[in-house]
Amino acid sequence: MNFEYSNKSIELQQKLISFIEEHIVPIEEEFIAFQNDKNNMWKRFPKIETLKQKAKDAGLWNLFLPNNYGELSPGLTNLEYAPLAEIMGKKIWISEIFNCSAPDTGNMEVLAKYGSESQKDKWLKPLMNGEIRSAFLMTEPQVASSDATNIETSIILDGDEYVINGRKWWSSGAMDPHCKVAIIMGKTDPNAHRHQQQSMVLVPMNIEGLEVIRPLSVLGYYDSPEGHAEIQLTNVRVSKENLILGEGRGFEIAQGRLGPGRIHHCMRLVGMAQYALEIMAKRTLERETFGKKFYDYSSIRHEIAKSACEIEQARLLTLSAADKMDKAGNKEAKDIIAMIKIVAPNMAQKVIDRAMQILGGKGVGPDTYLPHYFAIARMLRLADGPDEVHMYQLGKSCIKKYGNK
Repeated sequence: MNFEYSNKSIELQQKLISFIEEHIVPIEEEFIAFQNDKNNMWKRFPKIETLKQKAKDAGLWNLFLPNNYGELSPGLTNLEYAPLAEIMGKKIWISEIFNCSAPDTGNMEVLAKYGSESQKDKWLKPLMNGEIRSAFLMTEPQVASSDATNIETSIILDGDEYVINGRKWWSSGAMDPHCKVAIIMGKTDPNAHRHQQQSMVLVPMNIEGLEVIRPLSVLGYYDSPEGHAEIQLTNVRVSKENLILGEGRGFEIAQGRLGPGRIHHCMRLVGMAQYALEIMAKRTLERETFGKKFYDYSSIRHEIAKSACEIEQARLLTLSAADKMDKAGNKEAKDIIAMIKIVAPNMAQKVIDRAMQILGGKGVGPDTYLPHYFAIARMLRLADGPDEVHMYQLGKSCIKKYGNK
């Protein structure tokens, strides 16, 4: 097991860091002020498109996509992409600049892996070009969606069209004014085997019968402009050509989508925790109480030491999961993906909490990313499957290795 990064990855890391320092750091305060202005809710930062073009020109584009898609993708392995995602995770809002933000990354992977040629032409190409954004509609308010077999939205074939009815929430990306298409999971056959009832279908956001009920906040953060929405689908009609892969293939697609998506989240969480470590370490050099600098207190040194250990543990586990995915595929890597999905959000939440405590009033205010990152880490203990589901499945898998039940 070799975690030395390839020359290609090292070169991209250096280019990414230089790009951030040159083009993003100088306007960071301007971005934060824009986001904190309530008049800008659901508006896009005016300079984002210019930055995206600069990133594309610099070859820092679609870094996440593991297969080679010509000039639009560098064709990195998961292990090569991991440090890049960590770098972007330190300033979580910048992922879109490099066309590497969720849910677009997962949706592009679905279309690249499972989409028809016409679906790729219509939706994948503009997504890969950064011309549009997308949403993913899976979770529902009426059922416990941690068990996806509970999902009730109906996708019924009527002639040459599918008719969709249901209500979704936590529909990531749906509030963005550039969001043009959603991937929706629902039931095409409620009488089939429980893992063959579900399908996924592409639905344009401007279609008749799709109504955005409200945006949803995460611990007070609306994550504008992409956000998370509650959506009502009432007799929405789409061509049967919009179905992805085929009826009853929804779980198969979900597993193909969520494996990389989960580890991408973990990579970014390591970056968020590293940001928290750096900011709290710097704070110990700046402040003093009772005649002593913060760094002279053993309790503060212990908190920083624990944080450094926990970040490195999570980083190495993330790299191990990425390596297993590259060598054996997502299915064979499912146990270690579950491990890191359990470990990374909990680790980040603890490290960020320590940073908030050391920074005091500044740590819970609007002048750092810490409160927002804390909210994201807490949310990611639920997103893409709650801790309990991953522990349930991982425990079952571990027990099976040592005997039959």
